[in-house]
Amino acid sequence: MATLQLMFAQFNNVYFDGEIPAHEIAYNNRFSNVAGRITYKPPKIELSPKHLRGKPDHLKDTLLHEMIHAWLFARGENPGHTPAFKRKMLELGLPSIYHDLGTAAPLNESPKRYIFRCEHCRREGLRKRKPAPATRCGHCRRPVVVFEVVEMREVALPRASRPAAAPR
Repeated sequence: MATLQLMFAQFNNVYFDGEIPAHEIAYNNRFSNVAGRITYKPPKIELSPKHLRGKPDHLKDTLLHEMIHAWLFARGENPGHTPAFKRKMLELGLPSIYHDLGTAAPLNESPKRYIFRCEHCRREGLRKRKPAPATRCGHCRRPVVVFEVVEMREVALPRASRPAAAPR
């Protein structure tokens, strides 16, 4: 984690003139569909170790992507994927707001057999035991859809070609 904090401090000085307030930078082992996420209160950037460990270029690009959100927020601007966000991405030589890392397999095999998903807010959870029929999302309180994991097998995914990044 200290390495991530050091990267944040270095990138903040080099690319953002130190304008981004301190953020906690951490890995989140639960991420399987996203490479990174930012929260503003508390200020925290979370990264997916499944997607990014051993891939320094992807790690740098993802951290910079999340830092652009933080930078815009610190300036009182809309921190979404706005034209200002995309201009800063181009300035930093980042190719796209999307990553081509796909979904990632768990770091450790899970004994959990049931997945429940909220179709409204898209949150998911895992359970060892089958949830009750009236289970609701803990976030938005809407009913959830339950899936039983009946088979675990490796799936070969085609590798997407990554365009060469512009010189920085």
